[in-house]
Amino acid sequence: MAIVGGGYAGLSAAIELARAGRSVQLFDRQSLGQAASSRNGGMASGSIRPGRKELITRFGEARATEILMEGKAAREDLWAFLKEEKVDCDFHLSGLFVGAINAHECDELSRSADLLRRFLGIEAHPVARLDVPTFIGTDFYTGGFVRMDTGGLHPAKLLAGILRVATATGAMIHENTAVTGTIAEAGGLRVRTSRGDVFARKVLICTDAYTDGFDPWLRRRIVPVRSRIIATEPLAEGAMDRLMPKRMMYGDMRQLSYYYRPSADGSRILFGGRDGTTAGDALAPTNHLRSELGRIFPELEGVGLTHSWFGQVAMHRDMVPRIFTSGNTVYATGFCGSGVVWARWLGKKAAFKILSEAEKAQSAFDFDPAPKAVPFYRGKPWFIPLVYSLYEWRDKRAMRRRQPEAKRS
Repeated sequence: MAIVGGGYAGLSAAIELARAGRSVQLFDRQSLGQAASSRNGGMASGSIRPGRKELITRFGEARATEILMEGKAAREDLWAFLKEEKVDCDFHLSGLFVGAINAHECDELSRSADLLRRFLGIEAHPVARLDVPTFIGTDFYTGGFVRMDTGGLHPAKLLAGILRVATATGAMIHENTAVTGTIAEAGGLRVRTSRGDVFARKVLICTDAYTDGFDPWLRRRIVPVRSRIIATEPLAEGAMDRLMPKRMMYGDMRQLSYYYRPSADGSRILFGGRDGTTAGDALAPTNHLRSELGRIFPELEGVGLTHSWFGQVAMHRDMVPRIFTSGNTVYATGFCGSGVVWARWLGKKAAFKILSEAEKAQSAFDFDPAPKAVPFYRGKPWFIPLVYSLYEWRDKRAMRRRQPEAKRS
């Protein structure tokens, strides 16, 4: 078995395949840890972009329910893996607060909390405006909701833990070895790499947002989007108690949404969002995140930063993580910014699919056809600035809907 991509998905698949007695070789064109698996915000949410109503419209009520239920199973499976394999990655089941900026969003989040309680048995509840300070020290939000099945962890430590387990199984890990293409042969595929060829009966591709020209078919379906994170300098004593009294994970409902959290030691705030640039490492996105941080927490306006970094997340037209096949190639990809949970889970499920273990492989995310190709796209996301301009306009409109409420209060 050959695996392309050495992040959470590829390594998790390697563990299951090697433990089942298969000869496994995994290839990554970079050193492990240089991609999104070590650069993300460490928020283990397993969220799905489309809401239940949209999922029902697209896939039917039965599959929509299965997708939502599988999110619960995937999160619980991750917690179990950390415990069973003794992976020390600063994991804390902190809960998640999502903020709303107008009454419409408050209503939507209230319905979401009710759905989580009734259908999935997840502890969740809406947060009224007067109760917001219990969870977050800001006047920016008019309400929100809390769900208690989400945690935070250190992403690079998680990757190191999964790599340790994968190596112990006997899987062969080839870093800095680019796969340049595959050629169908009798009984499988010849995998061409920068260090030579190997033959595999099956190939699993888990490159997600880091898919390059080795698979032009997949690259037309996966759009890499930069997600950037800044880290503040250590905050003054007592600041974290005011700003994040519950030490939860945080986000909001804006189109250009932001995600943020306390560092594991509680001394800093990590604040992230979609970058909007497609090249270079410009200062402007970092300054934008600092501005948005100060918008939510005015006392942090102009706060000193010690770090700014980015990684790529993979978006596609369906916006639902997928397992799909093409000949002897299986794909686990399209995690849409929620790969801490989904990448590991779907990597495992793809491995069971390859092993023909039907019961273990069963997943609501395993279905063909593959996501549709993005029109006029060949790997360079030229349209990202246009999309972000549209999202910014929608967010400004949502903020205008909030102003009368602020006056009444």
